[in-house]
Amino acid sequence: MVTGSAGFIGGHVVEALTAAGHDVVGLDLRDGLDVRDAGTLDTLLPGVDVVVHHAAKVGLGVDVSDLPAYASANVYGTAVLLAAMARHAIGRLVLASSMVVYGEGRYECAAHGPVRPGPRAVHDLERGRFDPSCPRCGEPVRCAVIGEDAPPDPRNAYATTKLAQEHLAANWARETGASAAALRYHNVYGPRMPRDTPYAGVAAIFRSELAAGRAPRVFEDGHQLRDFVHVRDVARANLAAVAAPARPGELRAWNIASGAPHTVGELARALAAGRGGPAPRVTGDYRLGDVRHIVASPERAGAELGFRAEIGFEAGMREFARS
Repeated sequence: MVTGSAGFIGGHVVEALTAAGHDVVGLDLRDGLDVRDAGTLDTLLPGVDVVVHHAAKVGLGVDVSDLPAYASANVYGTAVLLAAMARHAIGRLVLASSMVVYGEGRYECAAHGPVRPGPRAVHDLERGRFDPSCPRCGEPVRCAVIGEDAPPDPRNAYATTKLAQEHLAANWARETGASAAALRYHNVYGPRMPRDTPYAGVAAIFRSELAAGRAPRVFEDGHQLRDFVHVRDVARANLAAVAAPARPGELRAWNIASGAPHTVGELARALAAGRGGPAPRVTGDYRLGDVRHIVASPERAGAELGFRAEIGFEAGMREFARS
């Protein structure tokens, strides 16, 4: 069963699973099926071997008024799902998690080695001081790749609820002897990505602005690093997780990333070039819930799942710009 089966990523996952020969049951709110409805789950789960859980409220959100909706869809919905899976003795879960659970990425200080800066101060952001500094000496730090064993540090409602999903899944796995895989997606983009919504990712927001003839508005100075991974690669990662050997009683997390980071400014320029302009505009604006840099190590997913992204940034962005 795939929850969120009509969504951006979930729809691609359903297609990949079906093409690989799996029989897929879909559950999606757009079809009137709510993962928070235990009765619906009890109807759909008999005969299911693996649940691939994508039903969620996504994006950074608008303001704190979104908190109940994030908690309801992401935390309560996952709890209801896991309880139903226990009732029906389903022992495999693949969870769509996110790199946002890390918060700010990993950094290296010349004097103090690996450090994890805290949230950026408003007065620094207002002055255009976007890069974090060493929390011990205050000197500049260098961005480094982050692995799955880094301590979580969620910085917004979405991040907090995704981490809560992982914790609930780990509790369920330990108590039932089941196996849980958490796929920590980095910045996913590609065909059928939602348009014209504040809950969409930055790639979709830029594409919507370009489609309307407006220059993409790049926050901060455009130098913030992200890892952009194509949705078809993400679907392949789900196939790999479904086929991977079970790990009874535990949750195992993997970064799902391209391994080739780019700046948000590069993203905006690539999409503008793909659609023929207009050129991006760097605004210096900021969002308090954003982090500066987050760059992943995809090595664990390569070694343990046999997954490596195949679609490069340039080719993927050319396709996405025209989709």
